[in-house]
Amino acid sequence: MDKERRKRGIVIKDDWPGYSLDLFTYPEHYHEDIESVYIPHGVIRNRIERLAHYIVDDFGENAIMVLCVLKGGYKFCADLVDFIKVFGRNSSKYLETRVEFIRLKSYLNDQSTEDLHIIGSRDLSFLHGKSVLIVEAIVDTGKTMKALLKHVETFEPKMVKVAGLLVKRVPNMAESLTDYVGFEIPNHFVVGYALDYNEYFRDLNHICVISKTGKMKYKV
Repeated sequence: MDKERRKRGIVIKDDWPGYSLDLFTYPEHYHEDIESVYIPHGVIRNRIERLAHYIVDDFGENAIMVLCVLKGGYKFCADLVDFIKVFGRNSSKYLETRVEFIRLKSYLNDQSTEDLHIIGSRDLSFLHGKSVLIVEAIVDTGKTMKALLKHVETFEPKMVKVAGLLVKRVPNMAESLTDYVGFEIPNHFVVGYALDYNEYFRDLNHICVISKTGKMKYKV
């Protein structure tokens, strides 16, 4: 049961409306652009701390090559690596971590596209023989993650695991691709905690549901 809970993460039901904006602080310039606070910042960080515990247990004494998927994954990655280091300092399971970055683009406005673009160097030869942890903020159909995993495997890493902060419940959802899940959420377009809508909302600490007004205001 513990492994199953780890796999699915915290399941947020379809009818969850989120919290009223009046209960939290957030940048005032987004007042009309978000509907609710879907996952508060403190809850996010506490769940990431639990994922770090699972990762430390699973990787044993293997040094971790962390591959952070930018831009949306940078806060998740930073907090996750910090918690892994804290566990190491407070136990005999210190894991050496090295973080590298890769940037992917597969969204236009709020729609996932068929095309995966790896921005920057495609040479990931430094992954050869390493224990790799891919850190991604959000996984839905898995098209992007499948393409990335296929690309990573060509460099013959020792093993590859995936940590996803959010997994969306969509047709053909990619739950099986993600070894560590923070939250399983309905098919809502969410922003904040470095998740963006056309480069806006990354400065929100909470994960929030974007409003129709917000979508129209920042549409490209």
